[in-house]
Amino acid sequence: MMKSDAVRVGMQQAPHRSLFNALGMTEEEMKKPMVGIVSSYNEIVPGHMNLDKIVEAVKLGVAMAGGTPVVFPAIAVCDGIAMGHVGMKYSLVTRDLIADSTECMATAHQFDALVMVPNCDKNVPGLLMAAARINVPTVFVSGGPMLAGRVKGQKRSLSSMFEAVGSYEAGLMTEDDVREFEAKVCPTCGSCSGMYTANSMNCLTEVLGMGLKGNGTIPAVYSERIKLAKHAGMAVMEMYKKNIRPRDIMTKEAFLNAMTMDMALGCSTNSMLHLPAVAHEAGVELNMELANEISSRTPNLCHLAPAGPTYIEDLNEAGGIYAVMKEISKKGLLNLDCMTVTGKTVGENIENCVNLNPEVIRPVENPYSETGGIAVLKGNLAPDTAVVKRSAVAPEMLKHEGPARVFDCEEDAIEAIKGGKIVDGDVVVIRYEGPKGGPGMREMLNPTSAIVGMGLGSSVALITDGRFSGASRGASIGHVSPEAAVGGPIALVEEGDIISIDINNNSLNVMISDEEMEARRAKWQPRQPKVTTGYLSRYAAMVTSGNRGAVLEIPKR
Repeated sequence: MMKSDAVRVGMQQAPHRSLFNALGMTEEEMKKPMVGIVSSYNEIVPGHMNLDKIVEAVKLGVAMAGGTPVVFPAIAVCDGIAMGHVGMKYSLVTRDLIADSTECMATAHQFDALVMVPNCDKNVPGLLMAAARINVPTVFVSGGPMLAGRVKGQKRSLSSMFEAVGSYEAGLMTEDDVREFEAKVCPTCGSCSGMYTANSMNCLTEVLGMGLKGNGTIPAVYSERIKLAKHAGMAVMEMYKKNIRPRDIMTKEAFLNAMTMDMALGCSTNSMLHLPAVAHEAGVELNMELANEISSRTPNLCHLAPAGPTYIEDLNEAGGIYAVMKEISKKGLLNLDCMTVTGKTVGENIENCVNLNPEVIRPVENPYSETGGIAVLKGNLAPDTAVVKRSAVAPEMLKHEGPARVFDCEEDAIEAIKGGKIVDGDVVVIRYEGPKGGPGMREMLNPTSAIVGMGLGSSVALITDGRFSGASRGASIGHVSPEAAVGGPIALVEEGDIISIDINNNSLNVMISDEEMEARRAKWQPRQPKVTTGYLSRYAAMVTSGNRGAVLEIPKR
């Protein structure tokens, strides 16, 4: 019996069939498994403008394998276009809208299986969350990464563009230089070309077992991606026949594999928000402090932009995610028995994979570092945790002490940075930008890029209860929990307080006494919400802390 029989079989379903007739669906189609294809296609996100072609290829693959494909949409925000203004408040919050709306569509229409076609940022984790909730056979196939741009003979990407603006403000670039970057850094459709959030999550979808080989790395403009989409359509029908479901794949062991590979790849810090949220929907609780334990034994093998000079296209040519997994498996760090959408285990999938470029994927014997690319920090400034992309921090900033320069919103911090008011040694603190306080936990790519572009990337740190784009680099410490809006210690920091950062020892502290901290806490008053109407106000009322993945919960009464 098919799940879709509930809307297509029997006398009581005659009205339903009349509506399928209105769609032009034949009796033959109504007898086959109905496969929902969740299309994130739109004309505002560069990573999504090619998804119509991916969706058509998926439809063909489903039909070739005996299913009836039916397309319905999912929204997506371009983080780059939303960056640096009120629009960024609406980025993270779409993750839950995407999950909720997909759950509604899939359950209301009783699809037998699903193929998710996402690409950028919140779209991928949102659909992973939905897949875990709905739990019918599901395969992911993304739109693929953008090719790197070339400026003056060097590969460049979106992070270079944001940093160019900072360099212009510092007098290090001319307007013509910036215009050249503007014209060349984003040369094709696709998710931006470094190991930013979109590509991090698409790569980790392979690791989780929810996407086929190459899903995270085959460039958007390659015809190979069209073939991959056809194979995804075929694969979901095999999963349907074998009744392999997302919760059979996204087990605790699979999430531990993903966290391990996160460290090896040097993924975006946003993965530390999204993996716990997806795991939560799959009934798996991920404690973020596991990250340091995993990091301590996992070598960092890749330095993709913004951490280094290589790009996703280079990782693809070097053998892709499976080749990195093969390297990491040599240390016994992966569970090779986890099931995947191929119908085979992780171990079977990577058995014959080879590292084709040891400059792009370092061998385990010669890593960039013996520890992973992300570190979770704790201390009196972040009692619950904070997160930093260690692999993108200048070595001299791994340990740093400096005076706090305190700002209650991103805009004030940018004005000070571009106005030359931030100097060597400072620690910029941006607060009231967390999940509740923002609301929406904005990304801080503009201030981090301004710091780097102005030549301060190896002498100035930035700490926030907001988050960072995967394109950020430098000593950028985010997700500080508890956040300022709920009275976390970051709300109590005062201008000039000395802040101590020790990334190698996973610590983040403000150098004041416990007595002084409590005296300040006694005086602290909650701020009035920045937004009191619409979706953001509902989101702020329900969202939890960044260290829990900013998942939504109904407030206790």
